[in-house]
Amino acid sequence: MGYRFSIRLRGKLFSLLVSGAFARFGRKTVLMYPLRLGGEDRIAIGDRVFFGAGCWLQALPDGDKRSVALSIGNGSSSSGGCVISAVRSVILEEDVLLARNVYISDHIHKYSETDMPVRAQGIDKVEPVLIKRGAWLGQNVVVCPGVTIGRGAVIGANSVVVHDIPDFSVAVGAPARVIKVMLNSQSKIASQVK
Repeated sequence: MGYRFSIRLRGKLFSLLVSGAFARFGRKTVLMYPLRLGGEDRIAIGDRVFFGAGCWLQALPDGDKRSVALSIGNGSSSSGGCVISAVRSVILEEDVLLARNVYISDHIHKYSETDMPVRAQGIDKVEPVLIKRGAWLGQNVVVCPGVTIGRGAVIGANSVVVHDIPDFSVAVGAPARVIKVMLNSQSKIASQVK
């Protein structure tokens, strides 16, 4: 009990220390240490958000723009080890659940110059990412630029999402494809996609 209490206390104290650097930092939000941060003034975090240890949240510079680039909705949660990187627009709506090691980005590294290291080439293909309310992304999921993941959608572990996923769908694979569509919580699986 003492160990768990000390871990929770450390997380709450760390969150209190860093909260003032963000564009918005909601009530009862906890970011567990260690955590890598960048561009906090362009990151808005809602109420009751939890990010486990080892996450990296960053908003990269976008010219003179100072608007929020990364927005995390109320009640969203990540178990840890996640990377979310935004230049212009990554939005996680309310109650989004991220398993360990999820990667979400609205950009990629430029790699077209063969005489220059990839790291030195900057970024490319900046397109907004939207993950709608109640979606669940399994362990090691990668979400690429320009993708919308629908409300209540489930993305299976190790999937790479390169295209939009509709509301209440189950998608798996690399690239991720829809394998099931659900009607509502009262019904069973509405249809299976082949």
